Amino acid sequence: MNTAALFTSHAPRDYACPFCELVQGAVPFSADNLCVPTDLVYRDELVSVLIACDGFGDHEGHAMVIPSAHFEALYDLPDAVNAAIAVMSRRVALAMKAAWAPQGTSVRQHNEPAGNQHVWHYHLHVFPRWDDDALYRQMRHRVPVDVRRAKAAELGAALAGVLTAEGLSSADVVAPPA
Repeated sequence: MNTAALFTSHAPRDYACPFCELVQGAVPFSADNLCVPTDLVYRDELVSVLIACDGFGDHEGHAMVIPSAHFEALYDLPDAVNAAIAVMSRRVALAMKAAWAPQGTSVRQHNEPAGNQHVWHYHLHVFPRWDDDALYRQMRHRVPVDVRRAKAAELGAALAGVLTAEGLSSADVVAPPA
């Protein structure tokens, strides 16, 4: 089966990818980019982690694990990148537990417009969860930049701890200090 024939890009012809701009440090960002440099928590050659500009409910600070290179959807991810995203999502969930002490975590990912994808760069959401947070019944809302900066710093410090505990270098953590 030719899997490439099953997927067509939904990105506009001259798409300025907000996540690529963030990962590449392409400042100034395009006019439609809601990201700011302090949203970036971690970056290596395969994956990056950022604080989302949108929140749900009363608990701000969910993260997204993305490929550092541009891939639009799950369908076009190389296996090595997909595996790196899975490993990093576990590390981010552990960092959330250390930073914010949620009662649980959830992950979710969307592909194509009918799948509720809004940014044409693969991203896996990692949410801190609390009893009765009604995450899946909440409308999105914009998270202020200063809140995102603080959350990125908190998550980055906790992620550095997770990486160190696993015997790995924390040099790729880029989140600003709190």
